[in-house]
Amino acid sequence: MSKDTFAGIDRRRLYLVGGLCALGAGLGVARYVVTQPQPPAGHPLPVDFGDLPPGKLRTVEWSGRSVWLLRRSADDIAGLAGYEGELTDPASVHSLQPAGCRNAHRSLRPELFVAIGQCTHQGCPPALRSGAGNRAEFLCPCHSSKYDLAGRVFRMGPAPANLVIPEYRLEGGSRVVIGEA
Repeated sequence: MSKDTFAGIDRRRLYLVGGLCALGAGLGVARYVVTQPQPPAGHPLPVDFGDLPPGKLRTVEWSGRSVWLLRRSADDIAGLAGYEGELTDPASVHSLQPAGCRNAHRSLRPELFVAIGQCTHQGCPPALRSGAGNRAEFLCPCHSSKYDLAGRVFRMGPAPANLVIPEYRLEGGSRVVIGEA
């Protein structure tokens, strides 16, 4: 074989390897974009929560997603402190949430928690349950990611981020409008 034949083989191999690397990088970026929680958009949804007792969770459908409304008791609110070292993002610095919800309870009003009911790992629906020391929490049954009642994720599971808080506003004392600031 001539020297040109070897150069052609090497060049084709180089193009093949380069193309496969570019394809792999593109798939990696696509996977990252698809699996990251995105702030949902949709038509505003008014929901009355006046009849929701403390400790109870209501789920509503909005823009193809489940949205939780949780009425927290005074004990639930007080229980949001004291274990920040166990959380991935305790101050919610890297969380998707409205500016008005960037606080310790991640809500516009401490007793009302509004969040997208999807685990930030793979989008499974976590369940409200009684946790250690009768402290309530959200647990994803698929891979055991755990969130507190402010939607902050514990480090022990695979979920990378806190639960997503949609844009919402309060209307009067017992109504929330999801999807509007």
